[in-house]
Amino acid sequence: MSAPLRTPICDLLGIEYPIVSAGMGGVALAELAAAVSEAGGLGTLGLAAFGREAIISEIAAARARTQKPLAANILIPFLRPGIVEAIAATGISALTFFWGDARDHRAEIAIAHRAGIKVIWQCGSVDEARWARAAGVDIVMAQGFEAGGHVRGTTTSLVLIPELRDAIGDLPLLAAGGFADGRGLAAALALGADGAVFGTRFLAAQEAAAHPAYKQRLLAANATDTLHTTLYDLGWPDAPHRVLRTDLVERWEAAGRPASGSRPLEGLVSARAQRADLEIPLVNYTVMPPTDYMEGDCGGLPHYAGHSCSLLHEIIPAGDIVRRIATEAQTVIEKRLLKLISH
Repeated sequence: MSAPLRTPICDLLGIEYPIVSAGMGGVALAELAAAVSEAGGLGTLGLAAFGREAIISEIAAARARTQKPLAANILIPFLRPGIVEAIAATGISALTFFWGDARDHRAEIAIAHRAGIKVIWQCGSVDEARWARAAGVDIVMAQGFEAGGHVRGTTTSLVLIPELRDAIGDLPLLAAGGFADGRGLAAALALGADGAVFGTRFLAAQEAAAHPAYKQRLLAANATDTLHTTLYDLGWPDAPHRVLRTDLVERWEAAGRPASGSRPLEGLVSARAQRADLEIPLVNYTVMPPTDYMEGDCGGLPHYAGHSCSLLHEIIPAGDIVRRIATEAQTVIEKRLLKLISH
């Protein structure tokens, strides 16, 4: 690239490119986050269901792979006493919160700030963004309806990003939902964001801890294969999410979309997650996605994916993904957008 692609997010977080990997629970672990950060982006660890010892261990594993800035992601419904303090003690660079009103969590924000950690609040609406600004967060993240995984809002990125930019003034803004390449990053910047967050794209990274069958299904899918639903609710009820249609989803739809308690194959243990710090049975309709540290049939688990799965064609190293996105965004800006106004 002829010049670095830098925005205020880069300076605030100490990263080379305005590219962030999403903190996807179960699959965005040390290896993926470190690879993204080492390549110049901001890698995020998905720590929503982790206890304090596991948090410290996973962040240490990432830190052993890179000395560059790292982020962690936690979900408000799973937030327990001592978790933010444990994260703050690790020296991580940024902490993302999701699924709540930031004004109710000023104490947690203050803990992070005292440790020198930048606070990112993921929002699905203008109101949430305004609340986050009022609570003193450092960065707002706009999550569009196209996003995979759990989705808070109902507005597409094309509208939500400029809407939030108008609402929060010059507060740094990240955009998530529908982004998979440099064209998406350039579009996010044009809409008013200072950087973009990529989830589904990094699911198809070599370092992602997603099950190989899950990754292959991602490559074969397109946006029309996704479903916005509350189907996978064991462990987190009434939380909308976007997933790929699987045989279990189609079976549930064919049965008339029955409510929890009456769904096909409900209660069946189809797999088991096993790590040094984790060994749990995985029941159909659980919130846990298929991972490479599970044994059994992953067909009953949620295959989270955003509309951007249409743009996935290969599984490559996360560092290559970061560099490709940055290079392509630069090319789009220099050779297409600037060309439109040059004389």
